[in-house]
Amino acid sequence: MNKIITQVALDLIDGHRALQIARESVEGGINWLEVGTPLIKSEGMDIIRKLKAEFPDRIIVADMKTLDVGGLEVEMASKSGAGIITIMAMSEDQTITEALKSAGQYGSEIMVDLMGVEDASSRAKELEALGVHYLCVHVSIDEQMVGANPMKTLKAVAEVVEIPIAVAGGLNSETVPLAVENGASIIIVGGAIIKAKDVKRATRDIVNSIGEMKPIKSELYKKFGPDELREAFSKVSTPNIADAMHTKGSMEGIIPILNHDSKMVGPAITVRTIDGDWAKPVEAIDKAEEGDVIVIDACSGQIAVWGELASWSCKQKGVAGVVIDGAIRDVDEILKMDFPAFARHKRSAAGEPKGHGEIGSDIVCGGQDVKNRDWIVGDETGVHVIPQKMAVEIANRSLDVMERENRIREEIQRGSTLSKVINVEKWEKQ
Repeated sequence: MNKIITQVALDLIDGHRALQIARESVEGGINWLEVGTPLIKSEGMDIIRKLKAEFPDRIIVADMKTLDVGGLEVEMASKSGAGIITIMAMSEDQTITEALKSAGQYGSEIMVDLMGVEDASSRAKELEALGVHYLCVHVSIDEQMVGANPMKTLKAVAEVVEIPIAVAGGLNSETVPLAVENGASIIIVGGAIIKAKDVKRATRDIVNSIGEMKPIKSELYKKFGPDELREAFSKVSTPNIADAMHTKGSMEGIIPILNHDSKMVGPAITVRTIDGDWAKPVEAIDKAEEGDVIVIDACSGQIAVWGELASWSCKQKGVAGVVIDGAIRDVDEILKMDFPAFARHKRSAAGEPKGHGEIGSDIVCGGQDVKNRDWIVGDETGVHVIPQKMAVEIANRSLDVMERENRIREEIQRGSTLSKVINVEKWEKQ
């Protein structure tokens, strides 16, 4: 296979959206249309039939991810219009053999997905000997969220087999030339197309970047690593993060005190004190580093432990903001200096610096457990806590949520409604 094939992975759950994105990606120059596994599980074989009927000149790839009954599943997909069916490399050789027999009978081909295989190169040689038509080096969406990419495995597999290799796993117009350089002849792109505001343009950029073998800037964000968390969390909202964390981590009862479009992002320096005792909160300012967020458990107290002068001290040091499960005062002055603050209560009366409590211990703030150096994000909606050990994954999942919402927003702005776009009646709990 000399020509590089482009394939869009339609990893959606609603057929009408998949068909619309397929139309736009075909206009952009995509070669193959993949019915993603979520789409097959949601819509069944009927979506394969619909795609084949509308695009008879395009190969339809059914991403069945088959592990058993290979012959039957290949027959089912082939009769529905699929030209290529995916089988998992971790399945038994007999399953793959039966899939190949069925493909031969019904005029389709078999692509074997190496995802989850420990020694991909060895398994690739075995699969080539069995007679499969294509291999796929695939990093799952979940693995991508913690920074995995397919390039190293792709290169290793390409060195030991001669059959065409597909590659999938977070590719976009900036990275597809590298995939070709590492031995891929089929480039599978999912999110960079199906989450794009302009699918046709995003597809064309991918096709052109392969043709020119030069990266073209993608409208979607790259996957972020541990050294880029501040940048990543600065791009998303607290609702994006809440969705990514399945509603966990969202503080309750904490009121934003910040100007429109202001935001707070940083690792926590935790403080425990009692109602009205502002000694440890202000001592924490001296211990805080630039970009930190001071998070104070003041026992939900009604007497202020924070005010204008503490906020000015933070501004001078570059502290990113403060969150107080207790009371704050001097709100008007804090807003004027544009210092992000969040508190349970506003109260003019302040307490005394008695020195109770501690800095750097585990606390509870806004009903959420907070450990020192957990990530804190605050905006006009509220405050969210992201455990440090999960920060890279949640940053990338939050970006994924935001990008998917951007695509839905685009579809609504074309004249639809939210309920129609996401087919809400279909997904109401039975």
